[in-house]
Amino acid sequence: MDQQAISIHKTFKYKLKPTSEQERLLEQTLWHCRTLYNTALEQRITAYRRCGVTLTGYQQQAELPDLKAAFPKYAEIHSQVLQDVLARLDKTYQAFFRRIGAGQAPGFPRFQGQNRYNSFTYKQFDNGARLDNGFLVLSKIGRVAVRWSRPLDGTPKTVTISKEADGWYVCFSCADVPVQPLAPTGQKTGIDLGLASFATLADGTMIHNPRCYRRAERRLKTAQRRVSRRTKGSNRRTKAVALLAKAHQAVKRQRQDFQQKTALALVRQFDAINHEDLQVANMLKNHHLAKSIADAGWSAFVRILTFKAACAGKRVVAVNPAYTSQTCSGCGVMVAKGLSVRWHECPECGTSLHRDHNAAKNIERAGQALQGEVA
Repeated sequence: MDQQAISIHKTFKYKLKPTSEQERLLEQTLWHCRTLYNTALEQRITAYRRCGVTLTGYQQQAELPDLKAAFPKYAEIHSQVLQDVLARLDKTYQAFFRRIGAGQAPGFPRFQGQNRYNSFTYKQFDNGARLDNGFLVLSKIGRVAVRWSRPLDGTPKTVTISKEADGWYVCFSCADVPVQPLAPTGQKTGIDLGLASFATLADGTMIHNPRCYRRAERRLKTAQRRVSRRTKGSNRRTKAVALLAKAHQAVKRQRQDFQQKTALALVRQFDAINHEDLQVANMLKNHHLAKSIADAGWSAFVRILTFKAACAGKRVVAVNPAYTSQTCSGCGVMVAKGLSVRWHECPECGTSLHRDHNAAKNIERAGQALQGEVA
């Protein structure tokens, strides 16, 4: 087995425990990085409007020594952190031109407000960021304590420091992380993602939809009202905004916990998992269902499931979702029914089952066909 088959690229995230002085330095670094990003974006816009010239990331990075000489505060930030800021901006421009070429909505790069820019990156481990006896040593910041919630595997390549509602975190992007294959079970399934139940398996098992956002709506509404009643710029509003952010963070983490546990259970039970290749961005245009679809988090779940399957040596296959609910899983005849019709009744072969169960069986059969297997 080759190296690619026995190792993967994985990111490990840990909570930081900085001192008050280190937290001030982290805040200062983040503020200067955001300022540099917005200034570089303004420079690109001005150069194109006045001279018709599109600056590149390399041209802007070549100006960093002059920037440090003119503004000593930037000399206190590691060079690779500043380079990564300009690389991020260049990446947004490349994505902008790629969308134009593909005929999509362009989405011009935007200026980053204080609540939108929340991380900075050391592009090379051991160059500005390293580990020493369980501490994270950051250049110009110092030795920061880390809450090691799990072992760090593989070879660290990059280090990203991010700020969230409840504090600071570090993400180590590691290569050559060994996989841990699970014993094969010989079972395969198809899963139909939905709203009434989060997922339905080909054997008829239904996975409950936790509806994390829906259950927290009243609490979020109260927190949002508290923010709107506070005077802008006041300390009370700052505290209210922090409480609102933590409330949203709690919902996000509840959803992620459910997705992680569900994906792990499926990977442990099945060797091959077939799912719908849903275009969630298009489905969100349905304003009657958009909130519930976003709350379900199908795209994030599929990403987690695919990654866990790769780590366990299992297989995940995406199939075309067209007509999976309309086609009879028993005889293959088309049985048209609206979205409100939740039960499948076939007039030809008499198959009678829940429409999501019917769709899951069709998805399983389509996945087997893609893999050249006999259904």
